[in-house]
Amino acid sequence: MKIPFNKPCVTGKEVEYIQQVLNNNHISGNGEFTEKCHKFISAQIGSNRALLTHSCTAALEMAAMLADLKPGDEVIMPSYTFVSTANAFVLRGAIPVFVDIRPDTLNMDETKIEAAITPKTKAIVPVHYAGVGCEMDVILAIAGKYNLLVIEDAAQAFMSTYKGKALGGFGCLATVSFHETKNIISGEGGVLLINHDRFIERAEIIWEKGTNRSQFFRGQVDKYTWIDLGSSHLPSEIIAAFLFAQLEEAEFITKTRLRIWSYYHSALEDLEYAGIIRRPIIPEYCQHNAHMYYILLPDLKTRIELIKYLRELDILAVFHYIPLHSSPAGMKYGCSRDELIFTTNLSERILRLPLFLSISDSELQEVIDAIYKFFK
Repeated sequence: MKIPFNKPCVTGKEVEYIQQVLNNNHISGNGEFTEKCHKFISAQIGSNRALLTHSCTAALEMAAMLADLKPGDEVIMPSYTFVSTANAFVLRGAIPVFVDIRPDTLNMDETKIEAAITPKTKAIVPVHYAGVGCEMDVILAIAGKYNLLVIEDAAQAFMSTYKGKALGGFGCLATVSFHETKNIISGEGGVLLINHDRFIERAEIIWEKGTNRSQFFRGQVDKYTWIDLGSSHLPSEIIAAFLFAQLEEAEFITKTRLRIWSYYHSALEDLEYAGIIRRPIIPEYCQHNAHMYYILLPDLKTRIELIKYLRELDILAVFHYIPLHSSPAGMKYGCSRDELIFTTNLSERILRLPLFLSISDSELQEVIDAIYKFFK
């Protein structure tokens, strides 16, 4: 494609840091760059502990293990999310309970949560769609009332805030993605954020294949052994080195993406005023990270035709998730106590536009001109 949907960005120091890893003769995980990433991310989010993982999926699976879920337990989440959000909990035998999304932010509708709670409910998993914060004050209040865990899926939300506090810092546990489609990347990668000390020791054990290896290297035990469930969740030092180069430029990357987002937002204003599309809505108390720019079209037919039209012009625009509640696995493993009207409707109308760090103003204008031409 002349204008692809995404291009992974490189900040300039990735190769230099990877060479340092090779010179240090330590390529496997949990080395110097892993620790640098842990400190940076913990400070940015305000978390008690951060643990790099080879994917956000792995971080979610660790969170599900730390939640100590039993078969039949229920976890409340939106249906409009990536499969990993649900899969992590299904693997522990839990049942995803899907609730509808809000028509403004496309985040989980906090007013629907309480009606979905039963004696089997153990956790709430808010997903910060497009890097825009869910209503965390309300969600935390509900969780406190019913003694439920809050596990944030902040896959898209690194460098975003809700009422001045970093997303990923609200729940007892949270996860972030560094997949190449995200703002800050390492190819594949993620991080588990631990915001309550009671989870730290077991998280390290699960992270290190079920052993107390981290305690051994800190000199807290004289040998390490298998003491709990776990898996190989660590990324290599090469991945951590690449990620650290990105983290150092996180503010610049975010500011640049926000400028691109604003370019789209301003240029497409007339189409919204004409009632043809709807632009993203950002609550005033949320600072997003410009993870994506999307438009909501009148219907599914229009989306199909616009995608085809843009492809003919060598521009790649994409839609997002098939709602989990309507997927084969979602119907098998999950349930809903709601009609999920907005989830179904908005998922058929959303279109994500190309947004990456190196996209030029002329390329942005080409996308915008094509959209206007399509509707004229």
